[in-house]
Amino acid sequence: MKLNILDTARDDLINGFYFYEQQQQGIGHYFLKSLYSDIEDLIATAGSHPIHYNKFYRKLSVKFPYAIYYQTDNQNINVYAVLDCRKEPTWIKNKLK
Repeated sequence: MKLNILDTARDDLINGFYFYEQQQQGIGHYFLKSLYSDIEDLIATAGSHPIHYNKFYRKLSVKFPYAIYYQTDNQNINVYAVLDCRKEPTWIKNKLK
């Protein structure tokens, strides 16, 4: 399967990087490394996660309070969003529309 990280998800990763980098220098880079590792793991585990908001699989990050929202078909894994789980569920739902 081909793994595609859509622009919306890349923007989420950049925002997360800046948030953590403002907390302490270097944490933003650790955040990106951890989340990209979680995303790459989808090649082996895609489709095994619970479905949320009626159409997205949700994989929780191992080290950060973030969720990776994705969809699959026979050939592709498309990552649509990488969102902070501490946000209000309504905000998350609206972001995924």
